[in-house]
Amino acid sequence: MLNVDRRLIKNFDKVTFFLVVLLSVIGIMTIYSATRPLLPTDQPGYHIKQIYWLLIGIAALLLVVSFDYIWLSRFAYPLYAVGVVLLLSVLIMGKTGMGAQRWLNIGRFSFQPSELFRLIFIILISRHFIAIQGKMGLITIVKFFLAFACIPLVILLKQPDLGTSVIILIIFLSLSLAKGLQKKVISLFIILGIISIPFLGNIFWEGLKDYQKNRLVAFMEPEVDPAGIGYHINQSKVAIGAGEFFGKGYLKGTQGPFRFLPEKHTDFIFAVFAEEWGFIGSLLLLLMYLILILRGLDTALKAKDEFGKLLASGVTFMFATYFFINVGMTLGIMPVVGIPLPFMSYGGTALLSNFIAAGVLINVRTRRFELFY
Repeated sequence: MLNVDRRLIKNFDKVTFFLVVLLSVIGIMTIYSATRPLLPTDQPGYHIKQIYWLLIGIAALLLVVSFDYIWLSRFAYPLYAVGVVLLLSVLIMGKTGMGAQRWLNIGRFSFQPSELFRLIFIILISRHFIAIQGKMGLITIVKFFLAFACIPLVILLKQPDLGTSVIILIIFLSLSLAKGLQKKVISLFIILGIISIPFLGNIFWEGLKDYQKNRLVAFMEPEVDPAGIGYHINQSKVAIGAGEFFGKGYLKGTQGPFRFLPEKHTDFIFAVFAEEWGFIGSLLLLLMYLILILRGLDTALKAKDEFGKLLASGVTFMFATYFFINVGMTLGIMPVVGIPLPFMSYGGTALLSNFIAAGVLINVRTRRFELFY
């Protein structure tokens, strides 16, 4: 037993661990800069809370790495049931904030179940797909979607949580492609997607809240109402542009601390970072995320079994989707859908769930050799 533990430590994925901790530390520094007090009476303390969540996240990551990830497949269905119940609980007794009902309160503690559900969803779909031999046909993929993706998507849209709904849908499609789809199924999806765009677009639009419609209008034409619905995107572009090549320097940015940029420590934290560290700093940050994503894909390729491959693929696709959408939002090339930047944006539940997901990724890579069977 001790021999196995030593080998686990030796093969521990230090690169992924170092990257997620470094990104989180950079995030805490940026959160402090964005929310630092301008008056003695103004003490938000967001960075202190994030430090506590970082320590909890590291502990959770190490706990996840300590057991073989194959156990996750055995608890996939109970975890999924608990996840759906938590999502439904949000609709019944959830706390409302910024026009959405997404949080549950347990005493003084508040958490967002949808952040945890995305990883549960990856575990469940990975568990279900390993039972399929060969590539999946149309009936199989539709059956799985209706059985496992449809209900949580409806609940998430009801909250409404458009960002997590998009992530769940992308995870399902990505894992389906990773598992393997018949060529005729892929062709059929493309054709149906093109044909149904006008009809689905109208249904989708009518189901949105007013503030979500405003976000899409602002994405298409920010100058329609620059002081209103286009304000977020315009101020984000101003902050990024103000950083120029080398940036203004740490704690010298103005868009965040002077409250010009809304959601500066959550959805638009990349804009605050870019203002202070400029093009060079932003390029290095993007490089760190790229290494994390490539490392995740390499982990999927080297996994000892198909369940590990799908787990690593799902987590990597999730990180990549969050990253590209969030940065795209701040640059104005993606609509604002409330998706945070992994490991950097403020949010305890999001940081914890990301560290658990990173723990799963490290677990798969650490146990990629036959000696762990």
